[in-house]
Amino acid sequence: MRFRRFFRILKRTGMIPVLIIFIIVFFIVALIILIVEPHITTYADALWYTFVSSTSIGFGDICVETHLGKIITVLMTIYEIVVAAMIPGVVVTYYSEYMKIKEKETVSTFLDKLEHLPELSTEELAAISERVKKINK
Repeated sequence: MRFRRFFRILKRTGMIPVLIIFIIVFFIVALIILIVEPHITTYADALWYTFVSSTSIGFGDICVETHLGKIITVLMTIYEIVVAAMIPGVVVTYYSEYMKIKEKETVSTFLDKLEHLPELSTEELAAISERVKKINK
């Protein structure tokens, strides 16, 4: 359920293409690392190195030696930091805006009912009374 909500937020805010591009770049960088680094001999090792370096974990079990490998590692790490910073910012901003809109709708509905108080049924009056009690607590 939470994953679906998270996915919907990413979809509505346009972050899905950013994530897809990041994943594509991730696999391309791993391929380039495999090609330019003499001690990285399998694509699995290149993927592992790219993951470890892009997440800033840096276990050190696999290291690059060439200048091109080092430059690509730095660029991938910076790119990952930017993408990782964008996602929480987008989600929090979206959720905050959603809550503001929902609060405004609730307040406007409540005020509308108060304006038409004489026309409301007993059930609607009871519901308003309960709401006021909750607010006062």
